Amino acid sequence: MRYHALNNSLYISNRANFVKHLKPKSIAVFNSNDIMPTNADGTMPFRQNNDLLYLSGVDQEESILVIFPEALNAKHREVLFVKETSALIAIWEGEKLDKAAATKQSGIQTIYWLSDFDTVFNALALEAETIYVNQNEHLRADVSVETRDARFSKECKIKYPNHNYERLAPIMRALRPIKSQIELDVMQQACDITEKGFRRILDFVKPGVMEYEIEAEFAHEFLRNRSRGYAYTPIIASGYNACVLHYIENNMECKAGDVILMDVGAEYANYASDMTRCVPVSGRFTDRQKDVYNAVLRVMKASTAMLIPGTLHDEYHEEVGRIMESELLGLGLLDKTDIANQDKNNPAYKKYFMHGTSHHIGLDVHDVEVRTTPFAENMVLTVEPGIYIPNENLGIRLENDVVITKDGQHDLMRNIPLEAEEIEDLMNS
Repeated sequence: MRYHALNNSLYISNRANFVKHLKPKSIAVFNSNDIMPTNADGTMPFRQNNDLLYLSGVDQEESILVIFPEALNAKHREVLFVKETSALIAIWEGEKLDKAAATKQSGIQTIYWLSDFDTVFNALALEAETIYVNQNEHLRADVSVETRDARFSKECKIKYPNHNYERLAPIMRALRPIKSQIELDVMQQACDITEKGFRRILDFVKPGVMEYEIEAEFAHEFLRNRSRGYAYTPIIASGYNACVLHYIENNMECKAGDVILMDVGAEYANYASDMTRCVPVSGRFTDRQKDVYNAVLRVMKASTAMLIPGTLHDEYHEEVGRIMESELLGLGLLDKTDIANQDKNNPAYKKYFMHGTSHHIGLDVHDVEVRTTPFAENMVLTVEPGIYIPNENLGIRLENDVVITKDGQHDLMRNIPLEAEEIEDLMNS
Protein backbone atom coordinates (compact mmCIF):
# COMPACT_ATOMS: atom_id res chain seq x y z
CA MET A 1 0.00 0.00 0.00
CA ARG A 2 1.14 3.53 -0.72
CA TYR A 3 0.22 5.18 2.59
CA HIS A 4 1.96 4.64 5.89
CA ALA A 5 0.23 1.90 7.92
CA LEU A 6 -1.82 3.16 10.86
CA ASN A 7 -1.08 2.06 14.40
CA ASN A 8 -2.93 -1.21 15.05
CA SER A 9 -4.18 0.16 18.37
CA LEU A 10 -6.94 1.76 16.28
CA TYR A 11 -8.25 -1.63 15.14
CA ILE A 12 -7.80 -3.29 18.53
CA SER A 13 -9.90 -0.52 20.10
CA ASN A 14 -12.49 -0.67 17.33
CA ARG A 15 -12.97 -4.42 17.85
CA ALA A 16 -13.26 -3.96 21.61
CA ASN A 17 -16.08 -1.46 21.05
CA PHE A 18 -17.69 -3.66 18.42
CA VAL A 19 -18.05 -6.79 20.55
CA LYS A 20 -20.07 -4.85 23.14
CA HIS A 21 -22.92 -4.75 20.60
CA LEU A 22 -23.11 -8.51 19.91
CA LYS A 23 -25.72 -10.83 21.36
CA PRO A 24 -24.51 -13.78 23.50
CA LYS A 25 -22.99 -16.73 21.61
CA SER A 26 -22.69 -14.74 18.41
CA ILE A 27 -20.17 -14.92 15.61
CA ALA A 28 -19.64 -12.03 13.19
CA VAL A 29 -18.15 -12.34 9.70
CA PHE A 30 -16.74 -9.60 7.46
CA ASN A 31 -15.60 -10.25 3.90
CA SER A 32 -13.31 -8.11 1.76
CA ASN A 33 -14.58 -6.54 -1.42
CA ASP A 34 -14.12 -8.31 -4.73
CA ILE A 35 -11.61 -7.31 -7.33
CA MET A 36 -13.86 -6.20 -10.18
CA PRO A 37 -13.02 -7.06 -13.81
CA THR A 38 -12.88 -4.62 -16.68
CA ASN A 39 -12.26 -6.45 -19.99
CA ALA A 40 -9.92 -9.25 -21.07
CA ASP A 41 -7.59 -9.76 -18.08
CA GLY A 42 -7.93 -6.23 -16.70
CA THR A 43 -9.26 -5.29 -13.26
CA MET A 44 -10.43 -2.13 -11.55
CA PRO A 45 -8.34 -0.70 -8.71
CA PHE A 46 -9.08 -2.57 -5.49
CA ARG A 47 -10.96 -0.76 -2.72
CA GLN A 48 -11.33 -2.56 0.58
CA ASN A 49 -14.64 -3.11 2.36
CA ASN A 50 -14.71 -0.27 4.86
CA ASP A 51 -16.20 -2.30 7.72
CA LEU A 52 -13.49 -4.96 7.46
CA LEU A 53 -10.85 -2.24 7.23
CA TYR A 54 -12.29 -0.41 10.25
CA LEU A 55 -11.96 -3.52 12.40
CA SER A 56 -8.72 -5.01 11.08
CA GLY A 57 -6.69 -2.53 9.04
CA VAL A 58 -6.22 -5.20 6.38
CA ASP A 59 -6.24 -3.51 2.97
CA GLN A 60 -6.00 -6.62 0.84
CA GLU A 61 -8.37 -8.64 -1.31
CA GLU A 62 -9.61 -12.15 -0.40
CA SER A 63 -9.59 -11.53 3.34
CA ILE A 64 -12.15 -12.55 5.97
CA LEU A 65 -12.47 -11.37 9.57
CA VAL A 66 -14.29 -13.55 12.11
CA ILE A 67 -15.10 -12.27 15.61
CA PHE A 68 -16.51 -14.75 18.16
CA PRO A 69 -16.08 -13.39 21.72
CA GLU A 70 -17.31 -16.61 23.38
CA ALA A 71 -15.37 -19.13 21.32
CA LEU A 72 -14.39 -22.06 23.53
CA ASN A 73 -10.83 -21.86 22.26
CA ALA A 74 -9.56 -18.39 23.21
CA LYS A 75 -7.40 -18.14 20.11
CA HIS A 76 -10.53 -18.25 17.94
CA ARG A 77 -12.19 -15.18 19.48
CA GLU A 78 -10.58 -13.06 16.78
CA VAL A 79 -9.51 -14.77 13.57
CA LEU A 80 -8.22 -13.30 10.32
CA PHE A 81 -8.07 -15.28 7.08
CA VAL A 82 -5.80 -14.02 4.29
CA LYS A 83 -4.83 -15.36 0.90
CA GLU A 84 -1.77 -17.59 1.11
CA THR A 85 1.20 -15.80 -0.38
CA SER A 86 4.34 -17.15 -2.01
CA ALA A 87 7.52 -16.07 -3.74
CA LEU A 88 5.75 -16.59 -7.09
CA ILE A 89 2.81 -14.35 -6.11
CA ALA A 90 5.29 -11.71 -4.92
CA ILE A 91 6.97 -11.77 -8.33
CA TRP A 92 3.75 -11.43 -10.32
CA GLU A 93 1.50 -9.36 -8.06
CA GLY A 94 3.77 -7.79 -5.46
CA GLU A 95 4.17 -8.43 -1.76
CA LYS A 96 1.11 -9.73 0.09
CA LEU A 97 0.52 -10.15 3.82
CA ASP A 98 2.09 -13.18 5.40
CA LYS A 99 0.84 -14.30 8.81
CA ALA A 100 3.30 -12.18 10.79
CA ALA A 101 2.55 -9.09 8.74
CA ALA A 102 -1.21 -9.65 9.10
CA THR A 103 -0.82 -9.77 12.89
CA LYS A 104 1.32 -6.64 12.89
CA GLN A 105 -1.22 -4.78 10.77
CA SER A 106 -4.35 -5.86 12.65
CA GLY A 107 -3.29 -6.78 16.18
CA ILE A 108 -5.04 -10.14 15.63
CA GLN A 109 -2.93 -13.06 16.84
CA THR A 110 -4.69 -15.92 15.06
CA ILE A 111 -4.12 -15.85 11.31
CA TYR A 112 -5.13 -18.63 8.91
CA TRP A 113 -4.79 -18.94 5.17
CA LEU A 114 -8.06 -18.43 3.33
CA SER A 115 -8.03 -22.07 2.22
CA ASP A 116 -8.66 -23.06 5.87
CA PHE A 117 -11.79 -20.95 6.22
CA ASP A 118 -14.48 -23.57 5.61
CA THR A 119 -13.00 -26.03 8.13
CA VAL A 120 -12.36 -23.48 10.86
CA PHE A 121 -15.63 -21.63 10.41
CA ASN A 122 -17.69 -24.82 10.47
CA ALA A 123 -16.28 -25.72 13.89
CA LEU A 124 -16.94 -22.20 15.21
CA ALA A 125 -20.44 -21.97 13.76
CA LEU A 126 -21.45 -25.12 15.61
CA GLU A 127 -20.55 -23.39 18.88
CA ALA A 128 -22.57 -20.27 18.04
CA GLU A 129 -26.29 -19.57 18.21
CA THR A 130 -26.33 -16.38 16.12
CA ILE A 131 -24.41 -15.45 12.99
CA TYR A 132 -24.01 -11.78 12.11
CA VAL A 133 -23.73 -11.12 8.35
CA ASN A 134 -22.92 -7.92 6.54
CA GLN A 135 -24.37 -6.02 3.60
CA ASN A 136 -24.31 -2.48 2.25
CA GLU A 137 -27.27 -0.68 3.83
CA HIS A 138 -26.16 2.88 3.08
CA LEU A 139 -29.14 5.16 2.46
CA ARG A 140 -27.71 6.20 -0.91
CA ALA A 141 -26.59 2.74 -2.00
CA ASP A 142 -27.92 1.16 -5.19
CA VAL A 143 -26.53 -2.36 -4.93
CA SER A 144 -26.72 -4.17 -8.27
CA VAL A 145 -23.60 -6.37 -7.99
CA GLU A 146 -23.54 -9.37 -5.64
CA THR A 147 -20.72 -8.88 -3.13
CA ARG A 148 -18.59 -11.44 -1.28
CA ASP A 149 -20.59 -10.59 1.85
CA ALA A 150 -23.85 -11.28 0.00
CA ARG A 151 -22.59 -14.58 -1.40
CA PHE A 152 -21.35 -15.65 2.03
CA SER A 153 -24.68 -14.76 3.65
CA LYS A 154 -26.61 -16.76 1.07
CA GLU A 155 -24.35 -19.82 1.42
CA CYS A 156 -24.30 -19.60 5.21
CA LYS A 157 -28.09 -19.60 5.50
CA ILE A 158 -28.25 -22.71 3.34
CA LYS A 159 -25.57 -24.54 5.32
CA TYR A 160 -26.73 -23.39 8.78
CA PRO A 161 -30.51 -22.85 8.44
CA ASN A 162 -31.25 -23.33 12.12
CA HIS A 163 -29.00 -20.52 13.39
CA ASN A 164 -30.32 -17.08 14.18
CA TYR A 165 -29.14 -14.34 11.81
CA GLU A 166 -28.50 -10.69 12.60
CA ARG A 167 -27.39 -7.67 10.56
CA LEU A 168 -24.00 -6.06 11.10
CA ALA A 169 -24.88 -2.79 9.36
CA PRO A 170 -26.78 -1.24 12.31
CA ILE A 171 -23.79 -1.82 14.59
CA MET A 172 -21.35 -0.29 12.11
CA ARG A 173 -23.65 2.69 11.55
CA ALA A 174 -23.55 3.35 15.28
CA LEU A 175 -19.77 2.95 15.65
CA ARG A 176 -18.14 4.51 12.60
CA PRO A 177 -19.49 8.10 12.86
CA ILE A 178 -17.58 8.67 16.13
CA LYS A 179 -13.96 9.12 15.14
CA SER A 180 -10.94 8.24 17.29
CA GLN A 181 -7.96 10.57 17.53
CA ILE A 182 -6.01 8.36 15.12
CA GLU A 183 -8.82 8.68 12.57
CA LEU A 184 -9.01 12.44 13.06
CA ASP A 185 -5.26 12.71 12.52
CA VAL A 186 -5.50 10.71 9.28
CA MET A 187 -8.41 12.82 8.05
CA GLN A 188 -6.37 15.93 8.83
CA GLN A 189 -3.61 14.47 6.67
CA ALA A 190 -6.07 13.96 3.80
CA CYS A 191 -7.24 17.56 4.18
CA ASP A 192 -3.65 18.83 4.25
CA ILE A 193 -2.95 17.03 0.97
CA THR A 194 -6.09 18.61 -0.48
CA GLU A 195 -4.80 22.01 0.64
CA LYS A 196 -1.55 21.44 -1.27
CA GLY A 197 -3.54 20.65 -4.39
CA PHE A 198 -5.67 23.77 -4.05
CA ARG A 199 -2.70 26.07 -3.53
CA ARG A 200 -1.07 24.48 -6.57
CA ILE A 201 -3.97 25.28 -8.89
CA LEU A 202 -4.20 28.91 -7.73
CA ASP A 203 -0.96 29.48 -9.65
CA PHE A 204 -2.24 27.49 -12.61
CA VAL A 205 -5.75 28.77 -13.38
CA LYS A 206 -6.06 31.33 -16.18
CA PRO A 207 -8.33 31.89 -19.19
CA GLY A 208 -7.99 29.10 -21.74
CA VAL A 209 -7.11 26.35 -19.26
CA MET A 210 -9.22 23.21 -19.66
CA GLU A 211 -11.14 21.81 -16.71
CA TYR A 212 -9.38 18.46 -17.07
CA GLU A 213 -6.00 20.20 -16.83
CA ILE A 214 -6.99 21.52 -13.41
CA GLU A 215 -8.09 18.00 -12.46
CA ALA A 216 -4.65 16.74 -13.51
CA GLU A 217 -2.88 19.34 -11.35
CA PHE A 218 -4.81 18.20 -8.28
CA ALA A 219 -4.09 14.56 -9.08
CA HIS A 220 -0.37 15.27 -9.45
CA GLU A 221 -0.20 16.86 -6.01
CA PHE A 222 -2.31 14.15 -4.38
CA LEU A 223 -0.26 11.28 -5.75
CA ARG A 224 3.09 12.82 -4.84
CA ASN A 225 1.90 13.01 -1.23
CA ARG A 226 1.13 9.27 -0.86
CA SER A 227 -2.57 9.59 -1.59
CA ARG A 228 -4.06 7.00 -3.95
CA GLY A 229 -5.80 9.95 -5.56
CA TYR A 230 -9.28 11.39 -5.36
CA ALA A 231 -11.64 10.31 -2.58
CA TYR A 232 -14.47 10.60 -5.14
CA THR A 233 -14.91 11.61 -8.77
CA PRO A 234 -13.84 15.27 -8.90
CA ILE A 235 -16.03 18.13 -10.11
CA ILE A 236 -14.17 20.87 -11.98
CA ALA A 237 -17.03 23.01 -13.23
CA SER A 238 -16.57 26.40 -14.89
CA GLY A 239 -19.34 28.86 -15.75
CA TYR A 240 -22.71 27.22 -16.29
CA ASN A 241 -21.30 23.78 -15.48
CA ALA A 242 -21.16 24.80 -11.81
CA CYS A 243 -24.98 24.76 -11.78
CA VAL A 244 -24.96 21.02 -12.59
CA LEU A 245 -24.57 19.51 -9.13
CA HIS A 246 -22.87 16.28 -10.20
CA TYR A 247 -21.00 17.55 -13.24
CA ILE A 248 -17.98 15.27 -13.75
CA GLU A 249 -17.18 15.60 -17.45
CA ASN A 250 -14.51 18.23 -16.72
CA ASN A 251 -13.95 18.76 -20.44
CA MET A 252 -14.71 22.45 -21.06
CA GLU A 253 -12.48 25.48 -21.48
CA CYS A 254 -12.32 27.91 -18.56
CA LYS A 255 -13.19 31.31 -19.98
CA ALA A 256 -12.34 34.83 -18.84
CA GLY A 257 -14.98 36.23 -16.49
CA ASP A 258 -16.25 32.82 -15.37
CA VAL A 259 -15.99 31.27 -11.91
CA ILE A 260 -14.77 27.68 -11.51
CA LEU A 261 -16.40 25.48 -8.85
CA MET A 262 -14.02 22.71 -7.75
CA ASP A 263 -15.40 19.94 -5.55
CA VAL A 264 -12.37 17.73 -4.88
CA GLY A 265 -10.77 15.83 -2.03
CA ALA A 266 -7.75 13.64 -1.50
CA GLU A 267 -7.96 10.21 0.08
CA TYR A 268 -5.34 9.09 2.57
CA ALA A 269 -5.22 5.61 4.15
CA ASN A 270 -8.76 5.08 2.79
CA TYR A 271 -10.07 8.12 4.70
CA ALA A 272 -11.73 10.84 2.63
CA SER A 273 -11.53 14.60 2.53
CA ASP A 274 -14.17 16.69 0.76
CA MET A 275 -13.49 20.30 -0.23
CA THR A 276 -15.28 22.77 -2.47
CA ARG A 277 -13.79 26.09 -3.53
CA CYS A 278 -14.71 28.60 -6.20
CA VAL A 279 -12.12 30.75 -7.98
CA PRO A 280 -12.38 33.39 -10.73
CA VAL A 281 -10.78 32.34 -14.01
CA SER A 282 -9.44 35.85 -14.56
CA GLY A 283 -8.10 36.18 -11.02
CA ARG A 284 -10.72 38.65 -9.81
CA PHE A 285 -14.39 38.20 -8.95
CA THR A 286 -16.89 40.65 -10.41
CA ASP A 287 -18.92 42.60 -7.84
CA ARG A 288 -21.92 40.32 -8.42
CA GLN A 289 -19.85 37.15 -8.19
CA LYS A 290 -18.30 38.37 -4.95
CA ASP A 291 -21.70 39.26 -3.49
CA VAL A 292 -22.97 35.74 -4.16
CA TYR A 293 -19.71 34.23 -2.91
CA ASN A 294 -19.85 36.16 0.35
CA ALA A 295 -23.51 35.27 0.85
CA VAL A 296 -22.60 31.57 0.62
CA LEU A 297 -19.64 32.14 2.92
CA ARG A 298 -21.86 33.74 5.57
CA VAL A 299 -24.23 30.74 5.40
CA MET A 300 -21.24 28.43 5.68
CA LYS A 301 -19.92 30.17 8.79
CA ALA A 302 -23.34 30.23 10.44
CA SER A 303 -23.90 26.56 9.58
CA THR A 304 -20.53 25.58 11.03
CA ALA A 305 -21.35 27.33 14.30
CA MET A 306 -24.47 25.18 14.63
CA LEU A 307 -22.51 21.90 14.55
CA ILE A 308 -22.65 21.16 18.27
CA PRO A 309 -23.43 18.03 20.29
CA GLY A 310 -27.15 17.36 20.63
CA THR A 311 -28.26 19.00 17.38
CA LEU A 312 -30.56 16.92 15.16
CA HIS A 313 -29.61 16.73 11.49
CA ASP A 314 -33.02 17.60 10.02
CA GLU A 315 -33.56 20.52 12.41
CA TYR A 316 -30.07 21.77 11.57
CA HIS A 317 -30.77 21.80 7.85
CA GLU A 318 -34.11 23.57 8.38
CA GLU A 319 -32.35 26.34 10.26
CA VAL A 320 -29.70 26.61 7.55
CA GLY A 321 -32.55 27.01 5.06
CA ARG A 322 -33.87 30.01 6.96
CA ILE A 323 -30.41 31.61 6.90
CA MET A 324 -30.11 30.92 3.17
CA GLU A 325 -33.55 32.40 2.60
CA SER A 326 -32.38 35.67 4.13
CA GLU A 327 -29.27 35.74 1.93
CA LEU A 328 -31.29 35.07 -1.23
CA LEU A 329 -33.60 37.97 -0.34
CA GLY A 330 -30.53 40.19 0.01
CA LEU A 331 -29.26 39.12 -3.41
CA GLY A 332 -32.61 39.84 -5.05
CA LEU A 333 -33.09 36.21 -6.04
CA LEU A 334 -36.19 35.89 -3.84
CA ASP A 335 -38.72 38.49 -2.77
CA LYS A 336 -41.24 38.66 0.05
CA THR A 337 -44.00 37.34 -2.20
CA ASP A 338 -41.95 34.21 -2.90
CA ILE A 339 -41.59 33.68 0.83
CA ALA A 340 -45.27 34.33 1.59
CA ASN A 341 -46.42 31.86 -1.08
CA GLN A 342 -43.86 29.12 -0.52
CA ASP A 343 -44.78 25.48 0.05
CA LYS A 344 -43.61 24.36 3.49
CA ASN A 345 -42.49 21.05 2.00
CA ASN A 346 -40.63 22.77 -0.84
CA PRO A 347 -39.30 26.09 0.49
CA ALA A 348 -38.54 28.89 -1.94
CA TYR A 349 -34.83 28.80 -1.18
CA LYS A 350 -34.57 25.34 -2.77
CA LYS A 351 -34.78 26.94 -6.22
CA TYR A 352 -31.20 28.12 -5.67
CA PHE A 353 -29.96 25.75 -2.92
CA MET A 354 -31.39 22.32 -3.60
CA HIS A 355 -29.08 19.94 -1.73
CA GLY A 356 -28.27 19.14 1.89
CA THR A 357 -25.93 21.25 3.98
CA SER A 358 -23.88 18.50 5.58
CA HIS A 359 -23.06 14.82 5.46
CA HIS A 360 -20.89 12.56 7.59
CA ILE A 361 -17.43 11.81 6.21
CA GLY A 362 -14.82 9.20 7.09
CA LEU A 363 -13.95 5.94 5.35
CA ASP A 364 -16.71 6.84 2.91
CA VAL A 365 -17.03 10.36 1.57
CA HIS A 366 -20.74 10.00 2.41
CA ASP A 367 -20.08 8.05 5.56
CA VAL A 368 -22.55 5.76 7.28
CA GLU A 369 -24.86 7.37 9.82
CA VAL A 370 -28.10 7.07 11.73
CA ARG A 371 -29.97 10.16 10.59
CA THR A 372 -32.01 10.42 13.78
CA THR A 373 -28.95 10.26 16.07
CA PRO A 374 -28.06 13.72 17.44
CA PHE A 375 -24.69 15.16 16.52
CA ALA A 376 -22.03 14.08 18.99
CA GLU A 377 -18.44 14.85 19.89
CA ASN A 378 -15.88 13.54 17.36
CA MET A 379 -18.33 13.20 14.52
CA VAL A 380 -16.95 14.73 11.31
CA LEU A 381 -19.33 16.43 8.89
CA THR A 382 -18.97 18.53 5.79
CA VAL A 383 -20.49 21.99 5.65
CA GLU A 384 -21.38 22.84 2.04
CA PRO A 385 -24.01 25.49 1.28
CA GLY A 386 -24.34 26.70 -2.28
CA ILE A 387 -26.21 29.14 -4.52
CA TYR A 388 -26.77 28.19 -8.17
CA ILE A 389 -27.97 30.77 -10.71
CA PRO A 390 -28.10 29.16 -14.17
CA ASN A 391 -29.18 32.33 -16.01
CA GLU A 392 -26.06 34.06 -14.69
CA ASN A 393 -23.76 31.09 -15.50
CA LEU A 394 -22.80 31.16 -11.84
CA GLY A 395 -22.69 28.45 -9.21
CA ILE A 396 -21.00 29.01 -5.86
CA ARG A 397 -20.52 26.24 -3.31
CA LEU A 398 -18.08 26.28 -0.39
CA GLU A 399 -17.25 23.21 1.66
CA ASN A 400 -15.05 22.31 4.62
CA ASP A 401 -14.75 19.19 6.80
CA VAL A 402 -15.53 19.93 10.45
CA VAL A 403 -15.07 17.93 13.67
CA ILE A 404 -17.71 18.41 16.34
CA THR A 405 -15.98 18.99 19.68
CA LYS A 406 -17.28 19.04 23.25
CA ASP A 407 -17.77 22.80 23.16
CA GLY A 408 -17.77 23.73 19.47
CA GLN A 409 -16.03 22.74 16.25
CA HIS A 410 -12.58 22.08 14.83
CA ASP A 411 -12.24 22.81 11.12
CA LEU A 412 -9.91 20.32 9.41
CA MET A 413 -9.69 22.72 6.44
CA ARG A 414 -9.06 25.88 8.43
CA ASN A 415 -5.79 26.51 6.57
CA ILE A 416 -7.24 26.24 3.06
CA PRO A 417 -7.85 29.73 1.62
CA LEU A 418 -11.53 30.60 1.81
CA GLU A 419 -12.08 34.37 1.88
CA ALA A 420 -12.64 35.86 -1.59
CA GLU A 421 -9.96 38.52 -1.11
CA GLU A 422 -7.36 35.94 -0.01
CA ILE A 423 -8.05 33.83 -3.09
CA GLU A 424 -7.73 36.89 -5.35
CA ASP A 425 -4.47 37.93 -3.66
CA LEU A 426 -2.95 34.47 -4.06
CA MET A 427 -3.98 34.24 -7.71
CA ASN A 428 -2.40 37.61 -8.45
CA SER A 429 0.73 37.37 -6.31
